[in-house]
Amino acid sequence: MPLDVFLLVLAAALLHAIWNAMLKSGSGDRPGVIKGFCAVQVLLSLGLAPFVEFPAAACWPYLLGSIVISTAMWLLLNRAYQTSELSLVYPLARGSAPLVVALLSTTLLDESLSRPALIGVLLIGLGIISLALARGAAGLRDSRAAALALLMGGLIGAYSILDALGARLAGSAVSYIVWVQMLGSLLGFAAAYRLSPAPPKAAGARGLRAGILSGLIAYACSGIVLWAYTVAPIALVSALRETSIVFAVIIGVAVLKERLNLARLAAVVTTLIGTTILKVSR
Repeated sequence: MPLDVFLLVLAAALLHAIWNAMLKSGSGDRPGVIKGFCAVQVLLSLGLAPFVEFPAAACWPYLLGSIVISTAMWLLLNRAYQTSELSLVYPLARGSAPLVVALLSTTLLDESLSRPALIGVLLIGLGIISLALARGAAGLRDSRAAALALLMGGLIGAYSILDALGARLAGSAVSYIVWVQMLGSLLGFAAAYRLSPAPPKAAGARGLRAGILSGLIAYACSGIVLWAYTVAPIALVSALRETSIVFAVIIGVAVLKERLNLARLAAVVTTLIGTTILKVSR
């Protein structure tokens, strides 16, 4: 993977961890956060749409499939964050996703990975998942949140594959980014309104502001990753993106006051070793 792509995807990983932490911290009015998140993405896409090409017809089945699956993931994310810590839900969901992507991209899409690259992907996935297992018995008893997180991981893997194929077929990665964000956010806003149709109160206004900021951050994050799918193997981009968990651990400990122990540190080191192998592999 070229160094510029590597560094940009790492930057996207940091952005991803930031807006997920913002979503978790807005637990008092998460539907309000999601409404603001989706509204700003729709407005930004509408502003950009006149300046980009319309996506090629071949990409639309992938684009539409992606937004349906990603909206389902959003609904599960909202449910999972109501019942557990960021440090359980986030690692299980994000850690299982690159393993799903690697399996699908190598078996169904005829993408090949070198042995070192495959080892790097596996280490990243296992290192991330082990962050959740490092919570010990208390975390393992939270079976409902764990099951939701693993299901989310499968959905993340599925829409990652669809997005990669759609962006490659769109004729322009930028046009795909604009339209998938616009339509996906419209569907996400509708789902959030279904969850909370009442007008926001004082707490809701705070959630709305948090949603607007996180929506801007997530737009940049998604744009980088979708572009990277068009210039690098899907499995490598997906795995590298999920190193966001390293940043999420730091945010969880420093901002959300979650626990840190040696097991989590070991899991982070495993993830970083996998990232290093991914960069030096050919």
